[in-house]
Amino acid sequence: MDSKHTIFVAGAGGIGQAVALLLREWSDFAVDIYLGDINAEATRAACEKLRQNSDKTGTVNAVTMPPDGTNEELDAALAASEVILDCLPGGQAPRLAQLALKHNLHYANLTEYVAETDQIMEMARDAQTGFILQTGLAPGFINVLGKSLFDKFCADYGVDKVERLALRVGALSQHAEGPHFYAFTWSAVGVATEYVKDAIAVRDYEKCVVPSLSERETLIIDGLTYEADLTSGGAADLPEALAGRVRDLDYKTLRYPGHYAWVAETLKSARDNDPIEYLQHTMEAYIPAVEDDVVMVYASVQGFDSKGARRGLEKAYRILPVSVGGQTLRAIQTTTAAPLAECARMLLTGNYQGIVLQSQLQAADFLNGRYVARVYGSGS
Repeated sequence: MDSKHTIFVAGAGGIGQAVALLLREWSDFAVDIYLGDINAEATRAACEKLRQNSDKTGTVNAVTMPPDGTNEELDAALAASEVILDCLPGGQAPRLAQLALKHNLHYANLTEYVAETDQIMEMARDAQTGFILQTGLAPGFINVLGKSLFDKFCADYGVDKVERLALRVGALSQHAEGPHFYAFTWSAVGVATEYVKDAIAVRDYEKCVVPSLSERETLIIDGLTYEADLTSGGAADLPEALAGRVRDLDYKTLRYPGHYAWVAETLKSARDNDPIEYLQHTMEAYIPAVEDDVVMVYASVQGFDSKGARRGLEKAYRILPVSVGGQTLRAIQTTTAAPLAECARMLLTGNYQGIVLQSQLQAADFLNGRYVARVYGSGS
């Protein structure tokens, strides 16, 4: 890889700042960063924060982005860049992907939005540059991990089908009080949306749509008890990629016991109100936001080996806040930003072209990459 690269990070919020910080402090190449957002003052402040207490020589430049379309400042920054890392709200994804096409740039995003993802897949199908989609924590890391466990199981036990692939992720507070047993570590509207919108899964080897919060379960990870239930978005493209090879596949969000019962009672009161808005506003009224968080990740594969014996593989991670360049990043920031930074590195190798979904990433390169491995470690 060349000794210096230029990367445009769209979005100067918590995740955008985190991915810019990881790239600046942990890269094995010099990096110039453009950080773009609609709020000029907040973007300049974020850039100044990135420069503080850093001995890195690369530049950090603020770019004021228009609410839609483009402008001269944005076009100039993109013309000087090689990759767009999209940390903006999901509705902006097609716009940023179109700008990547216009400037012949690589592109990677975080969003789980289905319609916008489909739109990008159509527009960038024949792109000469790489477009890695849905590459945060969930969707993102959990899907690459799950697919790697599936592939390992098949290789180790001489089979091409498995009974079950379970993907479980929870962005949690380190402590929680009743009756909701939860505290916000990320977007309230994001939580409400994933609780209400339908989930995509595999049942009896076929891809299907299942209602969110309809299959609650209890599980123990590293001796701690959690509950999990179906939520939207986290399965990424695995239901389509592995239909016919997995009898049951689903993504569920981990919570502390008691939380989902509270959510169910709250949704009963929504009546004729929009359920997402009602749940969001109710949660914001009763549930605090906290800084001290923890991210739990768990994936497991079960099936039968070539001799008919039931086997299983599993992997679990528990990630806490970490200090990077003198700044403390929350667990949700690093676990989301590290996969995006890793994909920037992978795109810069020139080995990816056109649309790249989570099942298509080179798992070993991704999971052992310098950003992902440093945040997630080896797991348990």
